[in-house]
Amino acid sequence: MFAKLAEDLAELPELLAETRTYAARILAGLDDRPVAVSASAAASAALPESGDGLRSAMTAFASRWEPGFAASAGPRYLGFVTGGATPAALAGDWLTSTLDQNAHGSVGSSAVALEREAVAWLGSLFGLDMPGAFVTGATMSNLVGLAIGREWLGAQLGVSVTDEGLPGPVRVLSGTPHSSIGKSLSVLGIGRKRLVSVPTLPDREAVDVSALERELAAGPAIVVANAGTVNTVDFDDIRAVADLKSRYEFWLHVDAAFGGFAAVSPACASLLDGWSEADSVCVDLHKWLNVPYDSAVQFTRRQDLQVRVFENQSPYLGAPGDVPDPMHLTPETSRRLRALPAWFALAAYGRAGYREIVERNIACAREMGSRLAASPDWRLLAPVRLNVVCFAPTTGQVADVLDDLARSGEAFLTPTVYRGVPAIRAAFSNWRTTAADVDRVCRALGV
Repeated sequence: MFAKLAEDLAELPELLAETRTYAARILAGLDDRPVAVSASAAASAALPESGDGLRSAMTAFASRWEPGFAASAGPRYLGFVTGGATPAALAGDWLTSTLDQNAHGSVGSSAVALEREAVAWLGSLFGLDMPGAFVTGATMSNLVGLAIGREWLGAQLGVSVTDEGLPGPVRVLSGTPHSSIGKSLSVLGIGRKRLVSVPTLPDREAVDVSALERELAAGPAIVVANAGTVNTVDFDDIRAVADLKSRYEFWLHVDAAFGGFAAVSPACASLLDGWSEADSVCVDLHKWLNVPYDSAVQFTRRQDLQVRVFENQSPYLGAPGDVPDPMHLTPETSRRLRALPAWFALAAYGRAGYREIVERNIACAREMGSRLAASPDWRLLAPVRLNVVCFAPTTGQVADVLDDLARSGEAFLTPTVYRGVPAIRAAFSNWRTTAADVDRVCRALGV
């Protein structure tokens, strides 16, 4: 064995204790670490010819790279929709690497049985009675749902897309789809230009269901309903869209990457009325579940079609069987056990814990929205429907505001364009965020 590797093995308990101490120091300093850091890389170094072991590597990382890592796990990182890692999820993630299970199949390990339990728990949390599987993020969850929908659409035309390819153009209908939908259509060979932009309601990002119905009259299609748009967390009327299935043939995919967590709050659950009748559903987990990157879940009621698409045909792997292993359900064959952090988080905090996180984040977003709306220096561009505040300065440039805010280290927010207006998004989804953090962000904005 390489000498330094043998030394690390002999000292592994002590090295893990040192790593724990180092990680704890980072977590304890999250409040003081800049929330955004200039993207400056450390001076490039050559690959060591002969390494000097873990302790030396940790010292090098601490001096060269760690100072440039932002406090994106902290309470005032309000860019994109970025959660953190709860204590239970962090422990689960550490154990994921410790146990190092390949969660591709159920032979030789209970890892896949744990994943199935975690999926069932998530279904219970969301009120969805469908089988599912873990994937890397919302993009992959959307891709899987659309791939199954593509197979369904081929079956309506008497063709197995899996075996024979697409028989012709596929129409995908949506009001305000996430960018990952276009990316997925590109990967699946459907084509970005096959995404039909359906008109939305006046001053809304929610689809006009009457306009959608007119499109459906042209024949079978895939419909992507949005449960929480990026800019304003608007929700399509999923109940009305689902009701159209009684009159038209279409695959209903619900993109609920973070809006799906509205289901855990009794005050907000009605926003998702009808989503249990979808054919496939996407929910991201490294957002509001606050598990480490990367993690998401996909649900579908047509696992038979899912297996047809993703079956890994090889004698040494075995056939899917009545209860398909995850390698037959997702693009990956080798699969990290990303279900374990989610299982730990759900086991540790349960339904009530996640209700509290979601409702606290929503309250923070609404408080920030109220303060901005009362200031002459800012204007809200849309109501605060859930956990995202979409706003713009009354004077000045968005880029300048965000640069100043990033340099202050107090918060990180992201730019967007909403209805042609350059805007700013503040997205609340971190388990640590409190009203005190809203105060600090608002003070940094001069509110």
